[in-house]
Amino acid sequence: MIDSHDVRRIAMALPETVEKEAWSMPTFRVAGKMYITVPDDETSIAVRCPRHERAELIAAEPEKFWVPPHEAASSWVRVRLAALEDLAELRDIIVDSWRQAAPERLLDAEAGGSRNSG
Repeated sequence: MIDSHDVRRIAMALPETVEKEAWSMPTFRVAGKMYITVPDDETSIAVRCPRHERAELIAAEPEKFWVPPHEAASSWVRVRLAALEDLAELRDIIVDSWRQAAPERLLDAEAGGSRNSG
């Protein structure tokens, strides 16, 4: 089963990610910008998600994605770890959130690396 250890391992493998405790929970940041939080019970994570995409995600897969009322005005979505299909899906979600927080120089380096591979 996917758990918070998998989240930590994937997040810490991304360029310039640091883990920092905030609000008594682990958070992961790139260039000082938070892109994942792991709430207390560690059964879910919160990730960056543009609000216009969030509603579609929740409507399509409400068993995986939701937003608590106190976060409705934010650009974040919660993800139920037990509802994810596999580690590849978790990685895709984490990388997407990382890309929304990462500075251009890291995104450019990532794009350059993927163009040169293969």
